[in-house]
Amino acid sequence: MTEACEYALVDHSADLAEKSLYSSFPETERQPEAQQERQDEGCRREPELNSSGIVGRSCALKRVLRNAETVAPTDSTVLILGETGTGKELVARAIHGFSHRRSRSFVKVNCAAIPSGLLESELFGHEKGAFTGALARKIGRFDLAHEGTLFLDEIGDLPLELQPKLLRVLQEQEFERLGGIQTVRVNTRLVAATSRDLSHLVADGEFRGDLFYRLNVFPLRVPPLRERVEDIPLLVHFFVDKFACRMKKHIEVIPEECLEKLARHPWPGNIRELQNFVERSVILTPGRTLRAPLSELQCVTAQTNPQLTTLEDAERAHILEALRRSKGLVGGARGAAIPLGLRRTTLAYKMKKLGISRQLL
Repeated sequence: MTEACEYALVDHSADLAEKSLYSSFPETERQPEAQQERQDEGCRREPELNSSGIVGRSCALKRVLRNAETVAPTDSTVLILGETGTGKELVARAIHGFSHRRSRSFVKVNCAAIPSGLLESELFGHEKGAFTGALARKIGRFDLAHEGTLFLDEIGDLPLELQPKLLRVLQEQEFERLGGIQTVRVNTRLVAATSRDLSHLVADGEFRGDLFYRLNVFPLRVPPLRERVEDIPLLVHFFVDKFACRMKKHIEVIPEECLEKLARHPWPGNIRELQNFVERSVILTPGRTLRAPLSELQCVTAQTNPQLTTLEDAERAHILEALRRSKGLVGGARGAAIPLGLRRTTLAYKMKKLGISRQLL
């Protein structure tokens, strides 16, 4: 992966499956026939896709992908941190795709979506007769992910009683199925993700400290959408193309005013919220110019004031807000440097250090 690569997180695995792009991880060149077919359907050419489902031009995401590529060849446990809707699963898929396990299974479990009473059986399996209704042996997700990758989403919701068993698997690569006595050995790479602050959960006694330290071998933070404003216009174009093609519409124009207002919105639900908004906009559009319900955004202010965990986060957010207000200008009488109390060269240095781009602001 080179510096020229451009990335943003977009969850469109279903589209990738339809386009048969999961055959190999490196970026795939589109065939002329496929391009002509999409043009015949009145669809704009989509950004280049690779089999990880990642597309865009965000400097902040470039760092995330670079770190994912660095850790992928190892078998180390990775903990992906980030707000809901930022695309943590796509980063996990990227790690799997960059790894030597790419030809094996990528198995995912959402720890918050499965009742605690069933989660142990789901993860580790059970023997026949282990409990009422266990009519046959069941293979768990750790078994299914043997020699592959197991992705545990929302690991912060894992019940306390299951945490020692997970810790043992991470340390020893072995476990017993529910109701069984035979030890099962597996070779599974674990990638976990959470939108919660595990260190606070440890302090409150809701998460085991030893498990947290075992998971936190290589933490990866996925930035929220408000920290990569330059991605928003690209994402809007991508989603408009995606939903317009799906709904057999021919939307060719996205007004600049619309893009500017979307870029200024805080998007507390991140890419998932933006995707849903664009889908609604496409539904409401009768012609070739996108008709977005921008009045909804005026009613939805930044109701949450997320805690910034580091000084770097606070500095990045402060600079981004100043750049939004100056419409991307750095120096001059109306530039962002003056309200920030910085020299133009100092602000430019800080922007480069923090991975902030003026493009499309």
